[in-house]
Amino acid sequence: MSDPAVSGDNPEPPDELGSGLVLRLGDTKRLPPWVWRLILAVAVSVALFDASLSVLGKLTSLIGMVVVALFLSFAIEPAVSLLADRFGMKRGLGTFLCFLAVTAVTLVFIFVMAELVVSQVQDLVDKAPDYLDDASKWADDTFGLDINTGEVNDLLTQYQDDIATVATDVGGRVLSLTGSLIGIVFSGFTVLLFAFYMTAQGPTMRRNICSVLPAEHQRNVLLLWELSIQKTGGWIYSRLVLAALSATFTWIFLSVLGVPSPLALALWVGLISQFIPAIGTYLAGALPVLIALLNDPIDAIWVIGFILVYQQVENYFFSPKITAQTMDLHPAVAFGAAIAGGMLAGPMGAILALPAAGVIQAFVSTFLQRHEVVESSLTELTRIQDTEGNSAMRRAMRRLLRKEAKESLADPGTQPTAPTDGAAKTE
Repeated sequence: MSDPAVSGDNPEPPDELGSGLVLRLGDTKRLPPWVWRLILAVAVSVALFDASLSVLGKLTSLIGMVVVALFLSFAIEPAVSLLADRFGMKRGLGTFLCFLAVTAVTLVFIFVMAELVVSQVQDLVDKAPDYLDDASKWADDTFGLDINTGEVNDLLTQYQDDIATVATDVGGRVLSLTGSLIGIVFSGFTVLLFAFYMTAQGPTMRRNICSVLPAEHQRNVLLLWELSIQKTGGWIYSRLVLAALSATFTWIFLSVLGVPSPLALALWVGLISQFIPAIGTYLAGALPVLIALLNDPIDAIWVIGFILVYQQVENYFFSPKITAQTMDLHPAVAFGAAIAGGMLAGPMGAILALPAAGVIQAFVSTFLQRHEVVESSLTELTRIQDTEGNSAMRRAMRRLLRKEAKESLADPGTQPTAPTDGAAKTE
């Protein structure tokens, strides 16, 4: 039997000189040239994607600081614009004064809280023997346990060497803690520097960004920027007002009750409860309750009652009026945004999630087309509740249920229909 390549049966085209490795399909066909280009393009794309991920991973902290600085710039922008427009102040000087005020308030808060911690720790150390005697007496009266406090003190003396060793180990960590503190301070100054230039040079930066975009895209960018400033600034200022009210009432109550360090605790409650979403109220209330518990257990009960009552007053009287024009977010949306922000970027992400959600909601609603709502029992009752209150909504619900019951008795084979707007008025 002759070779097909020699005899001419199913002739195989000879390889070109210098073609190298040639992939073939079946016995006679080679891969088309575009396959090699596709393989090369895929390989280059994968390499670029991997390199981009590596670069983004190394720049994550910088990107986070820029985002925080951008939101801080949005928050400061209304105050700077007010100083520039009303008082003719230069934007650079106005920005500097605003940042100086923010820094001063932050340092005062840190100083007051540090003094609170030091004083309470010292007070706890001084009263530790009394607490130990009270605990021993309570255990003896309740469970019949005879705890000799002298033996406990002897045990503490016996393990002084171990305590000293632990203290030495803790002291060895001071260098690491100092390095972390330096990193935090550096990150804070970096954020402030970015935010300062974003605010002071805001018009110039927006002009530079819009100069590379078409006219229709420029309008969208400027609209988004304006909404961001309004929502973020409004959220910050409304939170500050609510925090001031909360701190004032808490300070008065704790002072009357005689709880130690009432001003520091009031500042803690005001700021933490307003600027930490979802769980801020509980975190803020835990500290004054603990301090009051150490001072007098009855005082702790009074503090818990005050926090619960004030929370209701704030929710129904203060917050709706103050936040009506600043951050119109549904509570479920706000809670979900805070949880999502915390999962993505930690505590800072939870704080920034609320103004971000407000900006996104305002921007999307600007371009959404609203339609006429089909009247039904669900939408009618909601409308009545929004316009006339809960009592009117309950009366309308009773009328609706009576009418549906009458229709069912009159014609059992017919499903009751929801009244229209005109029928509701007739009823």
